[in-house]
Amino acid sequence: MSFPNPLRTLLLASCLATALLAQTAQALEVSASTLTESTVGVVADRAQRMLDGALGLVGIRYRRGGDSTETGFDCSGFVGFVVLENLGLRLPRTAREISQAGEPVGKTELEPGDLVFFNTMRRAFSHVGIYIGDNQFVHAPRSGQKVRVEDMRESYWAKRYNGARRVSSE
Repeated sequence: MSFPNPLRTLLLASCLATALLAQTAQALEVSASTLTESTVGVVADRAQRMLDGALGLVGIRYRRGGDSTETGFDCSGFVGFVVLENLGLRLPRTAREISQAGEPVGKTELEPGDLVFFNTMRRAFSHVGIYIGDNQFVHAPRSGQKVRVEDMRESYWAKRYNGARRVSSE
């Protein structure tokens, strides 16, 4: 079957456009899956660095105003130290100020590395720790204590939970 020149040109252009679109779509699918895998890897790496850093400090003594392994930590000093050392991000100094950093996270969407906040001094966002998964968090609790892991479902913490934030170095 023979087509007139203008029609033949149109059909050929249409076939080429269809092939080009198919190749582009395939390339986009590969890029999207690579991007997704890459993003998941970055998030997992961020969380793992945070967890390793935080859990490596379990047992360091509490010290009001403390923000180093030598002096000891208060809650915000502990969180600030872990985030700076593992993400390179400098956080504000107090739990209240830190509660404004990053993005809010719902309790059912918590991921390891998220910052969790509590009302421990009759005011919101007066205490901060780092979520490690399975309703557990690591924090510098109070004078006379050491950095430790606790369960957010314990009555004391459950009734004082104020929210969570996700910070990122990106």
